[in-house]
Amino acid sequence: MHNRNLIYDGTFDGFLSTVFYVFEQQLDAVTIQSESGVQHIMFSKNETIVTDELKANRVWKGLNNKMSKSGHYQLYYAFLSEQVGIENLLLDYIRYVFSTDLKVDKDFSHPSVLKIAQIAKMVGREKHRMEAFVRFRLTKDVIYFASIEPDFNVLPLISKHFKRRYADQKWLIYDIKRQYGLFYDLQKVDIIAMEFPSNFDFTKTNTDYFDQQEFEFQKLWQDYFKSTNIESRKNMKLHIRHVPKRYWKYLSEKQPY
Repeated sequence: MHNRNLIYDGTFDGFLSTVFYVFEQQLDAVTIQSESGVQHIMFSKNETIVTDELKANRVWKGLNNKMSKSGHYQLYYAFLSEQVGIENLLLDYIRYVFSTDLKVDKDFSHPSVLKIAQIAKMVGREKHRMEAFVRFRLTKDVIYFASIEPDFNVLPLISKHFKRRYADQKWLIYDIKRQYGLFYDLQKVDIIAMEFPSNFDFTKTNTDYFDQQEFEFQKLWQDYFKSTNIESRKNMKLHIRHVPKRYWKYLSEKQPY
C-alpha cells in the first residue's frame, strides 16, 4: 500500500483543510508537505489538497473545543515555525487531541505535545524580539518602513502590536526572507508583496528612497545610544544574549556614523 503524500498551499487554512481530509478519508499512512517545499518520497502517491475555508474552520472550531487557550496558540505558533516536518508533527498532535475527551495540550509526556510546546516557545520569543527590534525609517512617500529577517514567520503575530502602537502613521514591515510585508494605511493592515530595485540594500538608508529628516533622526538616535552606553559597565556577552548579532544590521544604533 502506497503512502499518501498530501500537498497543500502553505497557508494555515490549507493545512487545516488537509487535516480535515485526513480525518474524512480515515487516512493513516500520510505525510503533509507545503507546495513550496515538496520533496519526493519513495513509494508515495502525491495528492494536492485544495484549501477550503469552511472545512478549515470546522477543524479549528473542533480544536478550540478540545484545547485550552494556550494550547490553541501553541498549535498556531508551531505552524509558523516553518520547520521541516512540522505539519506531520502537528497532525500527530491533533490526532491525539481528538482521540480523547481530556484536554491534552499540557500532557508533556506525549512526544508531540512536548515538541510543539518547545517550538511554540521559540516562535513566541522571536515574536517579542521583532516587536522590540523593529526600526522604522521614514521614506520620501511619508511611510515608515522597516525590514526584518526573522527565523520564523512571525509577521502574522506582530500585526496587532504595531497597529495599536503606531495607529496614527502609515507603516510597512517587510519580511526579506519570505518576501512579503504588512502595510498599515491608518485604517487596516494588509498583506502585500513588493518588488524592490536590484540595487536596493535593506540595511542602508539611501537618499533615493528615504526622507532627509530620517538621516537627522538616525544621527540623534546614534548619539543618544552612544551617550547612554557606559563603557566601564559594558557586558558584551549579556548584550548579545538580549540583542543577537543577526539583528544588528537592521538596527539604527548599530550602523556606522
